[in-house]
Amino acid sequence: MDVGTIIALLVGYLLGSIPFGLLLTRWTGKGDIREIGSGNIGATNVLRTGSRGLAAATLLLDAVKGAAAVVIAQRFWPDAVNFAAAGALVGHLYPVWLRFKGGKGVATLLGILVPLFWQAALVYALIWFGLLLILRISSVSGMLAAASAPITAAVLNEQMLFPMLLGFALLVIWQHRENIRRLVRGEEPRVGKKD
Repeated sequence: MDVGTIIALLVGYLLGSIPFGLLLTRWTGKGDIREIGSGNIGATNVLRTGSRGLAAATLLLDAVKGAAAVVIAQRFWPDAVNFAAAGALVGHLYPVWLRFKGGKGVATLLGILVPLFWQAALVYALIWFGLLLILRISSVSGMLAAASAPITAAVLNEQMLFPMLLGFALLVIWQHRENIRRLVRGEEPRVGKKD
């Protein structure tokens, strides 16, 4: 692994590890998001503060940091773009600043896909937001959106991206393991309702 690859990985990780949900809720006087609802730092839990604006900002910023990691690597370390992408997702899921307890990665993965593989990003967004509108269960729409990324890569014969996107999808689904347990028990809350 050369120096450029290491730097790309670290830049991706540092960008991904910025906990925008936590920062925004603290800056606006909403308290510590980790003590609200599910305790997650992502947009769905930020919505439980009652602020749609903060939730939308969290979603957007979590996506932007993933996209930024890829764009920066494309500009300076083009051979290490996948490492920057992996760093960004892992940074969001396991940020060192929060004792490695981060978000679920759905918005960040969408951001990564936008400059990396726009066709997958389009499918991902349609599935995520479409199912969210229909089912109103954030975890289901997020997991199925994540699963769509490697499927899109396979369908479009993007063999170089498929293994990485499969790994990303599995990571996102793993972060939803508590949601899966609640889904099995019929206890998973719908968006807009309190836990």
